[in-house]
Amino acid sequence: MDTNELIKALAADTQPRKPSLSTTWRSAVAIAIAAAAIVFFVTLGPRLDIAAAAETIRFLFKFVVTVVLAASAFIAAQALSRPGSAWRRALPYLAAAPVLLVLAIILELFALPPATWSARLIGTNSMVCLTFIPLIGIGPLAIFLMVLRHGAPTSPALAGAVAGLLAGGIAATFYAAHCTDDSPLFVATWYTIAVSILAVIGALAASRLARW
Repeated sequence: MDTNELIKALAADTQPRKPSLSTTWRSAVAIAIAAAAIVFFVTLGPRLDIAAAAETIRFLFKFVVTVVLAASAFIAAQALSRPGSAWRRALPYLAAAPVLLVLAIILELFALPPATWSARLIGTNSMVCLTFIPLIGIGPLAIFLMVLRHGAPTSPALAGAVAGLLAGGIAATFYAAHCTDDSPLFVATWYTIAVSILAVIGALAASRLARW
């Protein structure tokens, strides 16, 4: 190694190393959760009877579904932000939350008389749900889109949609603490539509922002 090569090597060693993509994703999720919490507590806050609600299986099940959605989307989003086809092995994880919901709906239909099904599905907070899950999740989605822009997704639109699912899972987890409609029929309908709004926004935005 000559003198010039030695100088270049020493200079390279002194340059700060960029954090790994995995570290960036973990940091982004932490920031996104904090941002979602701020919006949630400023705009809604938890339901007044949350202590009593926490003793019911339907209320707690909402958090199981939303947390599973967020966790599975996090795995898939990380894989999609890298080039290659490894992300194909991560996508099946996204089926976990829908499967849980389907099972819960079957149990709900068996447990309740048919005359109550429609009322449980429509609930009393559908428009609040459709408004506040996207509102709480739009900040986290913006954060995740920035991470995707610094990654190298080979399917930007799909990566953006999954980032929307991740943001939606986080937002829905917070919103579930406020929502008084605990039936799986309501969750499967209105939470799904609300989270899908973020997924569509993520797909459209990432197709423009995350190209490489």
